Amino acid sequence: MNRLKKKYQQEVVPKLTKEFGYNNAFAVPSIKKIVLNMGVTDPQDTRARQKVLESLTEQFRVITGQQPVITRAKKAVANFKLRQGDPIGLMVTLRGTMMWEFLDRLISLALPRVKDFRGVSSQAFDGQGNYSLGLEEQIAFVEINFDNIDRVRSLQVNIVTSTEDDQQAKKLLELLGMPFAKPAENKGK
Repeated sequence: MNRLKKKYQQEVVPKLTKEFGYNNAFAVPSIKKIVLNMGVTDPQDTRARQKVLESLTEQFRVITGQQPVITRAKKAVANFKLRQGDPIGLMVTLRGTMMWEFLDRLISLALPRVKDFRGVSSQAFDGQGNYSLGLEEQIAFVEINFDNIDRVRSLQVNIVTSTEDDQQAKKLLELLGMPFAKPAENKGK
C-alpha cells in the first residue's frame, strides 16, 4: 500500500471525522482524481508541434506512469494559425494507486525542488472543493532528465476531492502534507 494512502486511512480520516463530526466513514472527504495538463502552443508548424508532443508524451509517461491523451483544438483560430483538430496539448487523469503515488511524489519531492519555494497558494480552490496548482517547470520532477528536454514548460495539476467545501478540502490536503504558504503578516509594523 502506498505511504500516503496509508497515512490518509490511519491519520487523516480520524482527524477529519473528529474535526467536522462525520457519522459515516464514507462522508469523510477524499481525493477522487488528479488531472494533469500541459498546453503546447509552439512551434506554429503542425508537424514540428507533433514532434514536440511526442517528446512531451514520453515525459508525461515518466512523471505519471500513464499514457497521456493529446488534446485537440475544437475550432479554428486564424490569429493563432490554428486549425480545428490541431494538437494543442496533453492531458492525463490519475485515479487509484497511480494517483496516490503521484501525489506523494508531488508533495515530498517535486514541490520542495521548485526554485524559491515558499509554499503553494491557499487561494487556488474553485469553490467546489477542488484545488489547482500550476508548476512553472516540468523539471521539478526528479524523473525528468534536464538534458533530454527541448525547453522548460509549465503544467497544471488539478486535485479533485469528494467534498464541495473548500475549507474541508484544504484541511484534507494540509493533513496529507500539502505545503500551503503562510499568510503574509503585516509588514508595516
